[in-house]
Amino acid sequence: MWSRQLIIICTALSFVISAEGLIEVFGYKRRDVNITCHYDEGYQTYEKYLCKNNCDYSDVLITTTQKNKGKYSITDNIKIRVVTVTISDLQSRDAGKYWCGITVWGPDLYTEVKLHIKEDRCCNNVNKIQSIEEGSVTISCPYDSQSVDKLKFLCRGNRPSTCLQQAVITSSNTQNGRFRLSDDRKSTIFTVTISSLTLEDSGSYLCGVQRNSGFDDFSAVELEVKELKSSKISGIEGRPVTLQCPNSGQQHDNKKFLCKGDQHNNCTDMMENQTKFKLLNVSSICFSVIITELEAADAGTYYCGSDSQLTFIKIQLAVDSLHQTSSADQVTSQPPSHNPDVSLFYILPAVFALLLILTFVLLLVLKYKSRIKQVDGVNSNVLNSDDSNVEMRINDIYNLQEDAVYMNSSTPNMLNHDDNDIYNNIL
Repeated sequence: MWSRQLIIICTALSFVISAEGLIEVFGYKRRDVNITCHYDEGYQTYEKYLCKNNCDYSDVLITTTQKNKGKYSITDNIKIRVVTVTISDLQSRDAGKYWCGITVWGPDLYTEVKLHIKEDRCCNNVNKIQSIEEGSVTISCPYDSQSVDKLKFLCRGNRPSTCLQQAVITSSNTQNGRFRLSDDRKSTIFTVTISSLTLEDSGSYLCGVQRNSGFDDFSAVELEVKELKSSKISGIEGRPVTLQCPNSGQQHDNKKFLCKGDQHNNCTDMMENQTKFKLLNVSSICFSVIITELEAADAGTYYCGSDSQLTFIKIQLAVDSLHQTSSADQVTSQPPSHNPDVSLFYILPAVFALLLILTFVLLLVLKYKSRIKQVDGVNSNVLNSDDSNVEMRINDIYNLQEDAVYMNSSTPNMLNHDDNDIYNNIL
């Protein structure tokens, strides 16, 4: 079969060169692309194939009898008479001229295909914008005058190949949850507003305009959502309270705001009531708002700042009644609970006194032993002494013995007395 087909292809080269119609296909590197070719009625059962360059024998990439061959796969929908070839994992070398062919007797039928390939990323210039959590942001996307009627869309990420399929909003459906698209055709700019921002909304976005042929047009945006600062304050009913709000850097030219509500983009402006809400102490970095007489209904969530998109904070205000505050001040005294420090206050001095007594007893014992040694010395020397000194030595011995007897009789009593005092102190 392939020898017959080779002869047919070679004899049909002039037909190939003069083939009418050109299909241009556009794909991105490392992605897949589909080449779709239509054929006329009557060729449903014929073999179809895809070849490259001059369609020589070695240029045939896949046929309908093979279905799959490496990075190529083919399907033939005979109901709508469309043959589709998928080329996966595109590389730069895959770009170029292809042919959709039908094997017939005589010269084969061909349709020329030109495949364009580019990197799956965008773009050299990136528009960086900032906003704040719970706020909103508007992304502006310019386009050329020839794209007024084209489909516009916005997607997350930085992959043009899948942007339209993963679009968060398009011009055919201008409202999708927190996303809203507006198209100003006179200025050729479409805008996408994202409300109720979260920190997870930070990241890359692509503005896209669909083309009927060729690659879609894209512009890149990098969004940074900053964390919303919040604080909690409380006031007393009937008394004033001061709210501190950030300023964007200008004292008088920008508009200051204070609004109340659960959401920043859906709250009630409170500055219209300038009798109750008074602006003062305006500086380049902050300003103050005084609520003159608090009411219970004033409790809730407030947002204040000088830029509704970027410079504001969240304040949780609680209002206590004057009666509750007075009741809270009247605290009933409670009996003191047992404190271990009190016991230590009595125990430590008692232990210290006991140590002093033991030291004193030790000194008496040492003194006693010393005198015993002196008595032993006297007894040994009495026999060798003169008669005139014997009586004096004997008297000394009697005195030492009396001291020893006194010490032995008084020490236990003293110890018992001190021990009782220590025991009483501990109790």
